Amino acid sequence: MTEGNFVDYVKVHVSSGNGGKGSVHLHREKYITKGGPDGGDGGRGGHIIVRGNKNLWTLLNFKFKRHFKAGHGEHGSKNRSTGADGQDVYVEVPLGTVIREAESNEVVFEITKDNEEIIIAEGGMGGRGNWHFKSATNQTPRYAQPGIPGHEKQLTLELKVLADVGLVGYPNAGKSTLLSVMTSAKPKIADYPFTTLKPNLGIVQHRDFKSFVIADIPGIIEGAAEGKGLGHYFLRHIERNAILLFLIPADSVDISKEYEVLLDELRRYNPELLHKERLVAISKSDMLDEELMDEMKIELDRDLIGVSYLFISSVAQFGLQDLKDRLWELLND
Repeated sequence: MTEGNFVDYVKVHVSSGNGGKGSVHLHREKYITKGGPDGGDGGRGGHIIVRGNKNLWTLLNFKFKRHFKAGHGEHGSKNRSTGADGQDVYVEVPLGTVIREAESNEVVFEITKDNEEIIIAEGGMGGRGNWHFKSATNQTPRYAQPGIPGHEKQLTLELKVLADVGLVGYPNAGKSTLLSVMTSAKPKIADYPFTTLKPNLGIVQHRDFKSFVIADIPGIIEGAAEGKGLGHYFLRHIERNAILLFLIPADSVDISKEYEVLLDELRRYNPELLHKERLVAISKSDMLDEELMDEMKIELDRDLIGVSYLFISSVAQFGLQDLKDRLWELLND
């Protein structure tokens, strides 16, 4: 999936169908000149239904179609015949999609399972025919109910990527390079900050035909929780990840401080993110010799208390199998 094809935020307009009118009809046939009322009910209007589809990864389809309109219910007819219901419209979205009211920003529903469905705009009820209104004092009612109008809504669809592992780090920490080496994904890689503007997903092949999904999230900077840099645009994608893999380059001025800044941004955005499993990977470790690595381990053991870390190099293919093994252990714990 190329970066331009990843769409994770769209606004759509939905309209459910109107209910059909009830029929005003008096029964007439040979030898029965004054039959009673037999007008049928109108059919209900079509619903707008959102359905989860595990085969979708992006909201790209909504780039070209943003208006959805269900069918109207048919009117009732004679012999108590009920009108046909309006045709329902199914809107398929990827798993992890959050549906919000556009004006209030209130969450309507979150789609997290395949084939999970939610009616987001109910069709109007059909009107009752005149046979419902007959009585001893009104044996030939010449009126029926009109159908109830459908609903119109402006909705926001927001995709939060569903991945097992989310890569967290500063811009240019080597996240895209790691993803390209560990998976078959082809993210954009360059030597300037914010090369990655949208999340990239890749499937990591592990031992014995096992696999898990890893997501390259655009880089975090200090103040991201308040919207600096790419701000909330990418932080929401981290909410769905089971494990957070912090990637910090070995040539960082202060690895522990960089880790704390990243952690603080997550804390300020959503404190619940701190309950997720965390692992720190020191990237670009091919520039370190054993002596320097041993010195850094002493500092990291002192500063990163209770946090697991390991040294890796995407370019030199160093420590990647250990990283896969550790991630798989955390996922299954």
